[in-house]
Amino acid sequence: MLFNVRKFFSVAKVTGTSKQLLRQFWFGSPAQMNVHLKGRDLLTLENYTAHELEYLLWMASDLKGRIKHKGEYLPLMQGKSLAMIFEKRSTRTRLSAETGFALLGGHPSFLTTQDIHLGANENLTDTTRVLSSMANAIMARVYKHNDLELMAKEATIPIINGLSNLHHPLQILADYLTLQEHFGGLKGLTVTWIGDGNNVLHSIMTSAAKLGMHLRIATPRGFEPDFGITQITEEYSKEYGTKLLLTTDPLEAADGANVLVTDTWISMGKEEEKKERLKAFQGYQITMQ
Repeated sequence: MLFNVRKFFSVAKVTGTSKQLLRQFWFGSPAQMNVHLKGRDLLTLENYTAHELEYLLWMASDLKGRIKHKGEYLPLMQGKSLAMIFEKRSTRTRLSAETGFALLGGHPSFLTTQDIHLGANENLTDTTRVLSSMANAIMARVYKHNDLELMAKEATIPIINGLSNLHHPLQILADYLTLQEHFGGLKGLTVTWIGDGNNVLHSIMTSAAKLGMHLRIATPRGFEPDFGITQITEEYSKEYGTKLLLTTDPLEAADGANVLVTDTWISMGKEEEKKERLKAFQGYQITMQ
């Protein structure tokens, strides 16, 4: 959560006549034209290069400007359908995804485990194969990231991560768009994370350095980010020449930051840890004081 703001703007796959339409509606210069995203999954930002991330942000900004501010109608997803599997409920992710896809002329289908046979008469493999034959893309909000990887293996259409226990790429792309609008660019910014070492943080860690941002992380002991993702982040920091700090002191992390970022301490599915977490996270709350 960027301060108390959660914004989302869907960037969908563009193919065929839709790509021709897009050329007619381009506004401004893209960050990188030599980018090929057709048919790609979006499971984690680790799988995207710096140029690809810049291009996604440029595309989101361009579409937002034309649709929201200019009132243009861009039916780039006309005739396309998006299957939305939500194991975990959501207000903002659901509404923003449905609205964004509909604004592009597509048809979003919201599916919970109560609406389809997933987990009852069909396993995840069966459901993925069926949806692949009827939809053009699948966005899944799941408990286990491994489920997304299985879906990507079995699907013949793109899989988009709407949230998993390890990553939340759409959230961070939306936050980056907000920062880009506010600061005019991302390179050179110092972003500080204060709170749980969770999926939202992991998505920042696997992308910030690629966009030229320095990262400072403060988490309580026992709530650090995933060790493997931390190693990847350290490698990115060296590769892209950015600064990285991991500490348990929130004041140290906040010193000199352009942006403070946090998220809920008690994610869905961890309610039984509430008492322990509230105690552990004392002093990690971001306030205006």
